Amino acid sequence: MSEQSGIKTSVIAGFFWKAMESGGDQLITFFISIILARLLGPEKYGTMAIMLIFIAIAQVIIQNGFQTALIQKKEISDADLSSVFWVGLMISGALYLVIFLTAPFISDFFGDPAITSMLRVLSLILFSGSVVSVEIAIIARQMNFRLQCIATILADIISGAIGIAAAFRGLGTWALVLQQLIKNICLMLILLWWLKWRPARMISGESIHSLFSYGWKVLVSGLIDTVYSNLYTPFISRLYNATMVGYYNRANQFPQVIVNSMAQTLQAVMLPAFSKTQDERQRGRQMLRRTIKMSGFVMFPAMFGIMAVAEPMIRILLGEAWLPAVPLLRLCALSFSVWHMHVANLQAINANGRSDIYLKLEIIKKIAGVMVLILSVRLGITGMIFMKAVWDYVCTFINGWPNREILGYSPAAQWRDTLPELAAAAVMGIAVYAVQLALSGSGIVSMTSGGGSLLMILIQVGTGVVLYLVIAVVLKMESLRYLVETAKLYLPH
Repeated sequence: MSEQSGIKTSVIAGFFWKAMESGGDQLITFFISIILARLLGPEKYGTMAIMLIFIAIAQVIIQNGFQTALIQKKEISDADLSSVFWVGLMISGALYLVIFLTAPFISDFFGDPAITSMLRVLSLILFSGSVVSVEIAIIARQMNFRLQCIATILADIISGAIGIAAAFRGLGTWALVLQQLIKNICLMLILLWWLKWRPARMISGESIHSLFSYGWKVLVSGLIDTVYSNLYTPFISRLYNATMVGYYNRANQFPQVIVNSMAQTLQAVMLPAFSKTQDERQRGRQMLRRTIKMSGFVMFPAMFGIMAVAEPMIRILLGEAWLPAVPLLRLCALSFSVWHMHVANLQAINANGRSDIYLKLEIIKKIAGVMVLILSVRLGITGMIFMKAVWDYVCTFINGWPNREILGYSPAAQWRDTLPELAAAAVMGIAVYAVQLALSGSGIVSMTSGGGSLLMILIQVGTGVVLYLVIAVVLKMESLRYLVETAKLYLPH
């Protein structure tokens, strides 16, 4: 088998198992969150979303730089892994102390005294997260995503069962805290048992310096991105209340189930794959092009479909109390519809060792993004999320621009390549929404009952899938043809 064929085979196998892991994780977490949302209500979820801002920022500091550097580096030693392990735990300890001491001030700022104790307990995630980041780097280098898939799903099931039991016992937001904490600890322990890797009692200054020289730019970029992505929650909390934060958080989570699965798969599989082709411009361009088209073939119809079925989906999954989240859900889905293009371009840039460009892009985008947020505040929460969606589309050109030089693949060429998938998805979404208007307007299907909403979703989803596939066949889409050819290779004959 040639080296190119070997890379292709490992990428497809890795993509499959990583997709299974990300998809399984998102799906299980999604259904658990639906049960918890019904039990707890918007306000409790709003409180949890506020606390997760600080956890997310701390986790980026602990994980992003070193983990990406371990994956990107052509050869790593046990000294590299052990050094990152111990330094990560020390950073976790320092960040935990900062959060522990500042928790009362955070609680006062958001006007919720309960945040202090819950945030201090939730922050224990940082220690297990530090260990998991090294374990994930080992798995990514081995392209052994099957192991990660099994471990993640087991951790989801165990933590979900405990979280739901705690919610039934009336623990409120503490049920969400316990679920998150137990999930991370379970994942860490399962991976430690399976990987059989143990850190040596050593810290190599040379290893840390080598990894940090590359990773610090990724770290700062990730930190900027995480702070920016979580800005909307405190803005909404201060302008409105925790209940509105809960609506926004739920609206954001529905498309994130799909987007995170796709993004995590692309990040985990394409970074090591792009790294192996970083000296071959033509192969790198072909890989980026195919990644954008294939992921767009799935992402565009999924997001436009969510926009079309938003109302019956909210009714059947969350109930009438969550209906104010419907317009926010549609706008969040529009915003997320191009995330696959962001991820693919940024991973190609990182894999080619240009973390300096990655950092510059993040600084430019986020400064401009904050300005968009500030200027859109007077438009209300709906206007804020709409402007965010517009800005995300603009950012596809910013993220794609460096690959014009690195790989010879410009943003304009990327959009020309993915335009058939976008157009087909838009037509499908409009048709599916028209089905809802026709059926509900004529009284054939009423969405005021759970059964009616479920019937509406089934009709809409069935219509959308059939219509999209028909359009793909009629237009002879390259993405569909490649999917079929790939499936034939790996399905039993």
